[in-house]
Amino acid sequence: MNEKKKEPLFHIVKRAAIPWQKALIIRAVAIIMALIICAVVTTITTGIDPIKVFQSIFVGAFGSARKTWITLQNTAILLLISLALTPAFKMKFWNIGGEGQVLIGGLAAAACMICLGNKLPNGLVIVCMIIASLVAGMIWGVIPAFFKAKWNTNETLSTLMMNYIATQLVAFYTIVWEVPKGSGKIGIINQNSNVGWLPQLFGSKYLLTIVVAVIVTIFMYVYLNYSKHGYEISVVGESENTARYIGIKVEKVIIRTMLLSGAICGLVGLLLVGGINHTVTTTIAGGQGFTAVLVSWMAKFNPLTMIFSSILIIFMDRGASEISTSFGLNHSYSDILTGIILFFIIGCEFFISYRLQFRKKDEKEGQ
Repeated sequence: MNEKKKEPLFHIVKRAAIPWQKALIIRAVAIIMALIICAVVTTITTGIDPIKVFQSIFVGAFGSARKTWITLQNTAILLLISLALTPAFKMKFWNIGGEGQVLIGGLAAAACMICLGNKLPNGLVIVCMIIASLVAGMIWGVIPAFFKAKWNTNETLSTLMMNYIATQLVAFYTIVWEVPKGSGKIGIINQNSNVGWLPQLFGSKYLLTIVVAVIVTIFMYVYLNYSKHGYEISVVGESENTARYIGIKVEKVIIRTMLLSGAICGLVGLLLVGGINHTVTTTIAGGQGFTAVLVSWMAKFNPLTMIFSSILIIFMDRGASEISTSFGLNHSYSDILTGIILFFIIGCEFFISYRLQFRKKDEKEGQ
């Protein structure tokens, strides 16, 4: 005797496009719920008033003019790396090599500062730094792109391994250029002459990076949405076979896109070495090459939305040090709060893209 197959209680159904206002409300509700959960976790695990913890996080990020500038500068760096990765991601080329591309760009800038600092005028050294950083980043990006285009290798693995090569190169030259010998670090490059130090805008040492980030954000938005190259990236991302059918040279698009991604990452390396830290270390990128993957994905590859994703990540990261100082909680506790918030933000995307369709009442009674 055949039993009637039972229908599940609900189905997951893909939504049609919903108005942006409704999507915004869903995200806002997710953030509010995340803050409530963070408050409960804080109360249970530490006994500290969660409101004071949230206030401390805010003070850590925006508690003074200097803290605000640093937060905005760090946001600009993360945003730039996210923008660099986005064209490749939109093409479904999974570039996990942002960290290495930034490092190699910074190494190229440092090499110009150290090797040319006493031989060329400051302006010419800066020009050489710009060219060297962009070219180094492009080379680091185009190597895995070439193998992907030519032999369809796995770009995730190749870009990831390039990170380790870049890290070891920086480690090697740190020993070659270390000052003083035996210290294991380079120290501030050209501290006395300031040769190779990028100029300050309007007397602010923070503003240059922010202005560059604004310019690149506008460029990337226009490039991806209104240019022929952006259209080709979208088509290749949707279907390589379709792209080939309509005459797009997929291999050319892959290589061109990764040249652009690598160049922007190299630019970030230049800003970190020549404009912010004036030195190079293996940790100068601070893991933001990997964090940028999350930022780009959360923003659905929209350069304008990435601004808010970057601010959220940096806001929580900057607040971590303040929590440590005020309450004696280590950095990991802030990471827990950040993880909870990101979990809700990422999870709410499900309810924006899909809906639950429950079984009708008569279907339940018929069973």
